[in-house]
Amino acid sequence: YEIHMEEIKQDLKEPCFFIMCLNPTHKLVLGKRYFRKNQFVIQYFPESKQNKKRECHSVAERMTWCLEHLSVIGETIPIRGTKMHYEIVDDVLQFFVNYDCFIYKVESKETMETMESNVILE
Repeated sequence: YEIHMEEIKQDLKEPCFFIMCLNPTHKLVLGKRYFRKNQFVIQYFPESKQNKKRECHSVAERMTWCLEHLSVIGETIPIRGTKMHYEIVDDVLQFFVNYDCFIYKVESKETMETMESNVILE
């Protein structure tokens, strides 16, 4: 399946997915620790001409299990998908899932390199 993250105005080839993050939030919790809410909508455009709703329900069922946990590059613990629900609007599946997480802001401290100085006291 093709996966799009930008709007396709014409020549959309079904079946395909369109993924978008809706209204992400970023809130300071404590010190350098932040809480991020990331609600995603994944739209599925079915291939079938006659059984679009059936195909959408079937894909939604598979997505529920596939999107329960996502592995993040560089992390050992997967992130869990929550608040999953879906609806079918105009024969297009709208699947909603949240990936909310805490993040820690790491600030790099640049240390001064060596410095030479000549001081003349008079």
